[in-house]
Amino acid sequence: MISIIIPVLNEVETIKDLLFHLIDTASLDSVSEIIVVDGGSTDGTQKEVNNFRLPRDPETYFDSAQQASSGLTNQPKVVLLDSPKGRAKQMNLGAKHASAPILYFLHADSFPPQRYDKLIIDEVEKGNNAGCFRLKFDSNHWWLRLASWLTQFSWRACRGGDQSQFITRALFEEIGGFDESYIIYEDNILINELYARKEFVVINKKIKTSARMYKKHGVWKVQYHFWTIYVKKWFGASAEDMLAYYKKHLC
Repeated sequence: MISIIIPVLNEVETIKDLLFHLIDTASLDSVSEIIVVDGGSTDGTQKEVNNFRLPRDPETYFDSAQQASSGLTNQPKVVLLDSPKGRAKQMNLGAKHASAPILYFLHADSFPPQRYDKLIIDEVEKGNNAGCFRLKFDSNHWWLRLASWLTQFSWRACRGGDQSQFITRALFEEIGGFDESYIIYEDNILINELYARKEFVVINKKIKTSARMYKKHGVWKVQYHFWTIYVKKWFGASAEDMLAYYKKHLC
């Protein structure tokens, strides 16, 4: 079974669509719950999650084939938790409340592929205790298409939180969860630990994620600053230094 954990902060425009997507594209017999962990939203995100319900008539949203394949009568529960702000803190809190032996961490603007739950379980059954999907941006910019294409390879430099992260609870607890001293780059710190243990696999299916930051700041500006942060960490920059740099250039 899988527990899905989604950290959110002011995601009212995407969270409802994501919840429907997670239910519509999973087999559902293997998803225990969807845990949304809010870091202090002020835009109505919490209300959207609390009010989330599938319609009484599923045909409003799903055709008959989707209903049959999705098993809509066996829907996972959707849980909302309140947390201090910070994705690492939010995801650790979600993991603490999760009931399943497999944890699946997902950003609120990333939509996993069809039958993502079975794809993850298949890898765990093969002995792969952690990993992610390939990435596809919702943009046709040539650089973002190239960056997406590169995520099929196992290179460490091609990893990031937008690809989502599955990990067995046992391995997650062995590592100690996400490092809460990092307000940014927390996904990569966990990924570093997984690569050091040779516990990582890339599933050859694409998760679609938003290019909203690139659209807001410009592709080259964002890419330059992400590379700078990566290099800073490589040379030993502290969590505080990296956060200060991020706030100065990308907030």
